[in-house]
Amino acid sequence: MRLLLLSLILLTFTNTYAKEWLPQSSTFKGQEKFYQIVKKAVNERWGKLPIGTRMVKVAKELEGLPYKSYTLEIHNRTESPSVNFTGMDCWTFFETCLAFSRMLETNKKTYTTQDLLQQIEWTRYRGGQCNGNYLDRIHYLAEWYTDNHKRRNIYDITKQFPTKKMSNKCQEMTILWKSYRYLKHNPDLRSGMAQHESRLTRMPVYMIPKHKVAGIESQLQDGDIIGIASNHDGSYCSHVGIIIKDSKGLTRFMHASTTYKKVVIDSTISGYLKKFKKHGGILVARPR
Repeated sequence: MRLLLLSLILLTFTNTYAKEWLPQSSTFKGQEKFYQIVKKAVNERWGKLPIGTRMVKVAKELEGLPYKSYTLEIHNRTESPSVNFTGMDCWTFFETCLAFSRMLETNKKTYTTQDLLQQIEWTRYRGGQCNGNYLDRIHYLAEWYTDNHKRRNIYDITKQFPTKKMSNKCQEMTILWKSYRYLKHNPDLRSGMAQHESRLTRMPVYMIPKHKVAGIESQLQDGDIIGIASNHDGSYCSHVGIIIKDSKGLTRFMHASTTYKKVVIDSTISGYLKKFKKHGGILVARPR
């Protein structure tokens, strides 16, 4: 009985605190911005709101933040949960909105950087756990949908709409390994990445084709996570953002944009897709 109690205590501790493989000087940038949003969220009781509404609240606090590429590549060798409120790319933007919103589900008088890092670890890494290895991280959005759906963090609702099976080949990271800090400094990781890419290439992935998106826009909700499906090989998705319903009822796409060089509320999601020939359609996840 005492052994069982000790095990439960250890499990609780493990689930409460993210393992920090690197110091927060490396893993958490922009603490002042974080605490500004925390104060507002607590005062306005965002934790009582539906999670999609929470996502939008957090996202609007990040509007205008500079676009910064490769914000997940923070070290040459050691992988660790990380957050950056000074600049975001498309992945870290949607991920931070989701993690912050999940954090608020635990009713507290205030929240710490460790609270957010815990949520980042839970959704960023395969099975929700980082062991300090680069390959622990989910690197492709299609797998992120599958893994987080299985662990009940999201609903992958893509197949509720008219879909088409994708035939893309995952190979971007092994081909462009020089662009990724960890792969560049650790050649032994490349074979492991190639194995993950081979597995993901065999995984069935479906998208809502571009020409069908306008017809389903009204069914999308605040905070829905939108993967932008690519027409080209390399990865299934080339971009990601979230849905914002504006005051006119339009279904807007909010994302960290390389075009605008910042986090923006863009045009409708169907309008956004029409701007780029390379975009084939969308995947849709609903936070839960």
